[in-house]
Amino acid sequence: MSANPPAFSPLTEGESLFYKDSTHEIVSAVAYLAGVPKRIFENEYEPPKLESYQRLEQDKNARIIRNLCQVRTAIQRNFRAINEKMRTEYKSLFTLPEYVPSECINQLSADGISFVKKSSIRLAQHIVEINRILTDRINNCKHLFPLWINWTYIRELFLMPDGLSEAGTKAASQLYYANLSYYPYQVYLNWVPSDKGNILYNDKKFVTLLYQEHEDAFQDYHLVTDAGTGVKRGIYDFLDESRRTVVVVDCENSDPYKLCATLNGLEPDRLEKISKVILFDDVHTVDAWRVLESHTPLPVEHVMIERIKQNKSLVDIRLATGVCHEFYRSQADSFILVSSDSDYWGLISSLPEARFLVMVEHDKCGPDMKAALQKSSIFYCYIDDFYTGGLEELKREVLFKEISARLDKIDINAYTLLADALRAARMEMTPTEQQRFYEKHLRQMSLRVSEDGKVIFELKKK
Repeated sequence: MSANPPAFSPLTEGESLFYKDSTHEIVSAVAYLAGVPKRIFENEYEPPKLESYQRLEQDKNARIIRNLCQVRTAIQRNFRAINEKMRTEYKSLFTLPEYVPSECINQLSADGISFVKKSSIRLAQHIVEINRILTDRINNCKHLFPLWINWTYIRELFLMPDGLSEAGTKAASQLYYANLSYYPYQVYLNWVPSDKGNILYNDKKFVTLLYQEHEDAFQDYHLVTDAGTGVKRGIYDFLDESRRTVVVVDCENSDPYKLCATLNGLEPDRLEKISKVILFDDVHTVDAWRVLESHTPLPVEHVMIERIKQNKSLVDIRLATGVCHEFYRSQADSFILVSSDSDYWGLISSLPEARFLVMVEHDKCGPDMKAALQKSSIFYCYIDDFYTGGLEELKREVLFKEISARLDKIDINAYTLLADALRAARMEMTPTEQQRFYEKHLRQMSLRVSEDGKVIFELKKK
């Protein structure tokens, strides 16, 4: 393989603006699986991130796909030279490290994978066998990608068209070799080659092009975008200038998922300046606040506030008194206020000695509040702008809790079911018969979910 990847076409001014502030989670995973050289990950100016490489290197399934792709690319790039060596010098792939990376073959062997069959006497048949293993194993890497991306589109990147026939491998290899500069870092992917620049430039560009390849359109750009450097610099400057910072959250007027994304999107060493997060929560807010602590590195205090009058929340007054307590009794000098409620301007203006940074949401914070903050030179930012594509674990935990709570309310007793059925059928069974029927059929009952979501109970009838 060539020592250096090709120089990609530079982005236009419009593209640079559209793709700015993107994440690199998806492209790093694709680059690793496709076999992009490690040196690319080690170059801080290249999109694929080294931390992704190091994490995926510990995943056996990911490692197998990467090594198979690297060997396949090496064979395609050097097919003529390898084939000549095999024909005239009776060489094998194991004895041609100048063309096929021996470390990949050795790692595949250590992971229990062999793509060289005794019946394979032609080089193209090795590619066919690699394609077969990739087809069988690529789904083992589905867990590496978030639920929101179309896995079918990702999967097809690693499957060579008609790759289980020699004719298919020849056509794909010829297309690849003739258009090397249009493939990312010159590694093979099932991609229609064209001058799109580096398709692995960042997540926003990649998913846009990926969906276009399938005559589809990606819409959820908030899942591949992070807050800009200016926003994070403003937060870091605030933290650097503080002695003790407390995050106070109005749970009624904030989104728990966006807040989690915001806190997790900050550099760990900067988070050390935050002593704790205090959640001021009403009994009627969502359960996600109750599990936030396990999804952020910061200590969390959860203040649950009962209502005296059912139509009147006391969150705002309790938050205000909580800030005063932290300022006067706990020596906190700086507060990150998470709320879009303009009522808190009274709190901010009444504590001129304290420093405030306000985190709001685009659709909830009105122009008057933002104007007041700007006039007083108080930095504010939007928690909507932070990368939310990595919140699957939090969302899954909250959904499991909500679904489990609803399932617990479903009261179906198998003995009662049997007794009702006997009465309706006007049938008599001895206690022994009933117990045997129960053990054989009702205790073995299963359920399935239809395509339209209907839950169907099925009896074991034999």
